[in-house]
Amino acid sequence: MRESQMMLSTEEANELARGLLQIEAVQLRPDQPFTWSSGWKSPIYCDNRKILAYPLFWDSVILAMEKMIRTFFPAVDVIAGTATAGIPHAARLSANLRLPMAYVRSSAKEHGMGRQVEGRVQPGLKAVVIEDTLSTGRSAFSAAKALQVEQMETIGIVSIFSYDFEQITEKSQETRIPYVALVHYSQLISAAVELGILSSQDKDRLEHWRKAPEHYV
Repeated sequence: MRESQMMLSTEEANELARGLLQIEAVQLRPDQPFTWSSGWKSPIYCDNRKILAYPLFWDSVILAMEKMIRTFFPAVDVIAGTATAGIPHAARLSANLRLPMAYVRSSAKEHGMGRQVEGRVQPGLKAVVIEDTLSTGRSAFSAAKALQVEQMETIGIVSIFSYDFEQITEKSQETRIPYVALVHYSQLISAAVELGILSSQDKDRLEHWRKAPEHYV
């Protein structure tokens, strides 16, 4: 639901953004861009797996995700994590919310039962997909499609961080599946300036990159 962004309070989001930067789950290199698997040159790299190494900060992330789920998706029956990044967060949320969990592979297994979705799988159940980062949204919305094959309904996607690319908005509108993120791109970049990680000039460069990530130089 891009129109409202479904954000936490400014104070809560800023605190989480600062945490992501301080533990270097997000790194910024405007002059030495990273190369993504898509081939895009990027001044920013997000590795939210690092959150697992900081239990106190992870607690804050999980509590914030709980708040988003309780507020915006109270009808949820199943917490579904994307493999592999969303699984640890989904496991904690499932336990805290006393809800069954599932996880969704990128593709079905080629052996055994040949399943793509594991855990709680039953037609008619409403799922919330848990992802660590939303860039183009491919893995999260693919997970929603896999759940649909199982006749389950995805009522929302919850992520720790979102780049807020146009592709996310388009997929959300096409599928009618709202997405929410604890920290949005502009919030993270502003926090980086406040912490002295980015200059105001670099902030402008990163804002331009988000609008046309395939053309960064």
